[in-house]
Amino acid sequence: MHQVDRVINERLTSEVPLVKEVAQYIISAGGKRLRPALLLLVAGALGNRHPHRHTLAAVVEFIHTATLLHDDVVDESTLRRGRETANERFGNAASVLVGDFLYSRAFQMMVDVNNMRVMQVLSDATNVIAEGEVLQLMNMHDPSLDEAAYLRVIRSKTAKLFEASARLAAILHQADPATEAACATYGQALGTAFQVIDDVLDYEGSAAELGKNLGDDLREGKVTLPVICALRRASEAERQMIIQAIEQGSTDHLDDILAIVRATGALDAARASAMAEAQRAIDAAQALPDNEYRASLLQLAAALQERRS
Repeated sequence: MHQVDRVINERLTSEVPLVKEVAQYIISAGGKRLRPALLLLVAGALGNRHPHRHTLAAVVEFIHTATLLHDDVVDESTLRRGRETANERFGNAASVLVGDFLYSRAFQMMVDVNNMRVMQVLSDATNVIAEGEVLQLMNMHDPSLDEAAYLRVIRSKTAKLFEASARLAAILHQADPATEAACATYGQALGTAFQVIDDVLDYEGSAAELGKNLGDDLREGKVTLPVICALRRASEAERQMIIQAIEQGSTDHLDDILAIVRATGALDAARASAMAEAQRAIDAAQALPDNEYRASLLQLAAALQERRS
């Protein structure tokens, strides 16, 4: 990961000061670096020491960071990772344009790798992520959204880059199709579980733990699995309160809605769904060679149950 950070810092160079300032601001905010770590762990499990693995790990982090910059503008977010979002600090225009810079820099780095399969996987993933963003936008303020439609969004918007990260490690290793498929399945399942837990924490955590404002999803009119589960289980009066909040993007009754979501067992139901995805990841990882890297992949999936931030 130190090598990945070195590549990130080297490739954030720009002759335009604002580009570097905004990019450094969001990259230096930290974050879990989960996608590049996933690529390196899968590479390690396969015995892959390809020199391009650090470059591709940086590429997936750049793509992820670009989506964050654009997401925060679309969602009008003000807080991420415990500090001001880039759009709050530098304005929407700078955030969108620097997001574009990070996307284009990521594609420059892909070209350096000189592997058409790598280009195909990353370009397809980037396209699917964009479709997921549009799907989510279309679903805003729609309380009739069901679990299948919700999963379609998060598998496009979030899990696709996890899947691509794991698949890239297999491609660099020239793994057989079955091994590549197992890696991709692990990544997709892990990414799905991660996002479901993220959505649970918007109703279960605290702003200090999350590094973002509690109830942001409700304010944005975003229907996530905890809300879908709560709507199934709540009384008619409670359902109407939640539906009104979603349709209006209102947090006026946030405390009441948090209480309903918790009292109906919706958070437990959503966590159970996440754990089923985590188990799917664990099952897929069993196909990889038995070594310390695979053990870390198994531990990573199991640890999602304890995630609180």
